[in-house]
Amino acid sequence: MRQMDPLRADTIREAEGEVLEVGFGTGLNLAYYGPAVKTLVGLDPLDVTDVDKVRARIQNSAFPIERRALRADGGLPFDAGRFDSVVTTWTLCSIPEVRKALREMRRVLKPGGRYVFIEHGRADEDATARWQDRINPLWNRMCDGCNINRKIDRLVEEGGFEMERLDRFRGQGPGIVAQMYRGVATRS
Repeated sequence: MRQMDPLRADTIREAEGEVLEVGFGTGLNLAYYGPAVKTLVGLDPLDVTDVDKVRARIQNSAFPIERRALRADGGLPFDAGRFDSVVTTWTLCSIPEVRKALREMRRVLKPGGRYVFIEHGRADEDATARWQDRINPLWNRMCDGCNINRKIDRLVEEGGFEMERLDRFRGQGPGIVAQMYRGVATRS
């Protein structure tokens, strides 16, 4: 994923205030948050805070970080309207109940708050999309629940967000996994 770091930076700099990052993982995004971020809650089903590199990233952060080891598609333990920003980077592909997770993300986002994301998903080109559909069952089993054929823009809108900006482009790598969706959506 290191080749994707420039895409992280362009996405994450949109976050501000109190931030919920869904899919915190090993904290790779921490280096890209700007000075407008006050606090961050990092949500991920895996607890890797005992890993030295993760601990160092958290300790070197310019703002306080709270780490929660739980899934996003359960009921999130936060008050409605708590966060100014929600961030995901290559996360929606692997959440089992992605619609439920997006509704929860919207619920905990303040009215007017921003959901910023960079995700991979379904291709616009029919031939590539057909290959994604064929390969997805095997890919999903081999790659820890990752789905390569989700229509990210549609899922975000079905989650109750209004799309403010969406960039579609092909990233690095094979076309079946390099179809990118970078955007900003708001809770109206």
